[in-house]
Amino acid sequence: MVSAAYSYLGSSALDDGLTLQTSGGPAAHPRFFTGFLTDPGAAATGLLAVAEVARTRYFRPLPPASLDPVVTAGSDRLRFESFSGCCGVYARMDVLPEGLDGDIVAHGTTNVDVNVPLQRALTRVGRADPMHVAVGPDDLTVTTFDGRLVERKVPLPSRWLRGFAEAQVLTARFDPRAEIGVAEARILLNRLPATDKSILWAVPAGRSLRFTSRPVPGAVCLPGAGRLAALKPFLRYATRLHVYGPAVVAGSGPVASTWELSMPSLRLSLTLSPEPYRGFSGEGAVLDALVSDEAVDDADLVSALLSWDPTIDVDALATASGLDAGRVRDALTQLGTAGRVGYDVAEAGYFHRTLPYSAEVVERMNPRLAGARALVTAGAVTAGPEVSVVRSGEETYHVRDATSCTCPWWAKHRGERGPCKHALAVRMVQAGAVTEDAAEEVAA
Repeated sequence: MVSAAYSYLGSSALDDGLTLQTSGGPAAHPRFFTGFLTDPGAAATGLLAVAEVARTRYFRPLPPASLDPVVTAGSDRLRFESFSGCCGVYARMDVLPEGLDGDIVAHGTTNVDVNVPLQRALTRVGRADPMHVAVGPDDLTVTTFDGRLVERKVPLPSRWLRGFAEAQVLTARFDPRAEIGVAEARILLNRLPATDKSILWAVPAGRSLRFTSRPVPGAVCLPGAGRLAALKPFLRYATRLHVYGPAVVAGSGPVASTWELSMPSLRLSLTLSPEPYRGFSGEGAVLDALVSDEAVDDADLVSALLSWDPTIDVDALATASGLDAGRVRDALTQLGTAGRVGYDVAEAGYFHRTLPYSAEVVERMNPRLAGARALVTAGAVTAGPEVSVVRSGEETYHVRDATSCTCPWWAKHRGERGPCKHALAVRMVQAGAVTEDAAEEVAA
């Protein structure tokens, strides 16, 4: 946990229009958008859903916390994102070009104030209520003189930053699995138990979905159906429910999935971690792409080529950078660990994001990666053609094919939560990934 101070020139409010105060980001109290929302009722409901996820712990519920969602302004849309307090649910509302009648005046990402009085006011916004919106202060000078500075210190989990990276890698492996109409979606979601924490599997069946207790080819995992509760208020505006997930076979273990309600102007999605007690921050999906220093150098190159287009074209980046598509994806994963990149399953593409958090602690936030580098630096790895030996403390472990390991971590998770630090260390040695500079950093 780190302590973060969100400084706002005033509190967000809904009176003659909706004013969302922003914190630091690409500038102090940045101004991103001013204009009207074409579907204010739907946007208000979606923003409430994102805020609700941010203040909820779905596993072992505790009194609500209040973590400010982040907003990203691209070239033609706004994205509001948050994680649940347990980091097991990732929520995002995309306000698409059809939903905006105004100007995006700046690009970037920052925190946005969604306080309790604003949440209450948003519940009163109707479907046809005209609503002018300002994301960020309209006039910094006037607001500075007439407004009051609001600072709110909150415990900001470093898990959020790790969660953004893990969710990006996991969702990039998803494919569309099902699409149903809103009438069927309403019946489906309303019959799900509000507190259910079991693992279900959804299978397309006619115009709807049916649930089973076992995975079958083409099924989508629904881990903890109660975690979809934040979608239900948006049903009165949505037109379709889309479900995304990775390919599964009979006998597959629980996996993450994305459940998205859409309409022409807005999309509201919830991405669920593979099990209710698991947060995205511990999934380890990013580790394979972070073991080589080559990925770091590639990330620097790709970062210079990123733009604020709605989606990032991997093939175009590969052409511009001279890298192959695989190395570009690894570079995007590297950027994702610093919150620089997200993934949009609906458009099957990456998008640019710059979170206002320091990226200097990325490796420290991935203890397995730091542990692996320390093992390599200590000369604890003896690499072999098939089986490698790793000395870790008083124990000696055997790593086969740089994947399976005799350590307790591998015995418990069997690779479902990424590689252990011993397998990572073997991969680093085999790839020659630890440079003298990296060794000096670890030693320091």
